[in-house]
Amino acid sequence: MSGELDLSPEAILARATAARGDIFPEWKTVVYATPKTYHLINQTVSYLHQYHGQTARAGSLSLQMRELIAIPALCAKGDLRHAPNHIRRAYREGLTNEALFEGAQAFASVVGWASLTAVSLAIEKANSADYPFGKLPPDGEPRQLKPFAEMTLGRQRVNGTADSLAEMDEWRYAASIDEELAQRAAAFIDHCTGTDGDTNAILGPGPRALIATAALAMRGEVDLATREIRRAYDYGMNRRQVLEAICCVVPMTGMVSATLGLRAMRLVDENK
Repeated sequence: MSGELDLSPEAILARATAARGDIFPEWKTVVYATPKTYHLINQTVSYLHQYHGQTARAGSLSLQMRELIAIPALCAKGDLRHAPNHIRRAYREGLTNEALFEGAQAFASVVGWASLTAVSLAIEKANSADYPFGKLPPDGEPRQLKPFAEMTLGRQRVNGTADSLAEMDEWRYAASIDEELAQRAAAFIDHCTGTDGDTNAILGPGPRALIATAALAMRGEVDLATREIRRAYDYGMNRRQVLEAICCVVPMTGMVSATLGLRAMRLVDENK
């Protein structure tokens, strides 16, 4: 961040528009009232979500993976104004609806399956000519997925911790009361987290663990996040990827989510 930047509202808006491709009109009121605030927001979010002009680092999350976290996070917050804009960006980067829903499934393992319908509504809105923000690809939503790095990562478990929901102490206890309930819950969660053995899935268990970790940080569930972070590491994901996944939800939920996620990461580091 340079102290030499022009912090006039006009210059800030120009940089933000160049980075994002567009800007929501309500932000213009913020810029003219408190330009430095929006400047710092734009500086931070451009880095978090890899807007134009940001250089990707080795071992970092791809732009596509960041959107697979941001979109269900926005939808889980009921933000159907901004989520369709992110979906259009994801389309421009070659993500299909199937990929979007795989990310949403992993997020739903934490926040509930009602979030899937919110993603569906956001997709409908993104494909509507009435939605004015962002651009659809010339041919509309992609029919063929453009490969991205995380598609090949985290498919083989390097170390071992319990994977299936049914193996968790809490759900063993549930099974002692109602075995059928525990089995059905485990079938759904294992499908969402990619631990059901589906080799045709776009995302393996490792990337899905990153998405679930971000969702848990968003919920403030430090204890459960530590377990999910260990699972991400068990599938070969690295600390930078975990950190970046957690920080993808900062625009929706604030730095507190990142702080809680970092607390979980440190707990994992300290109890290896």
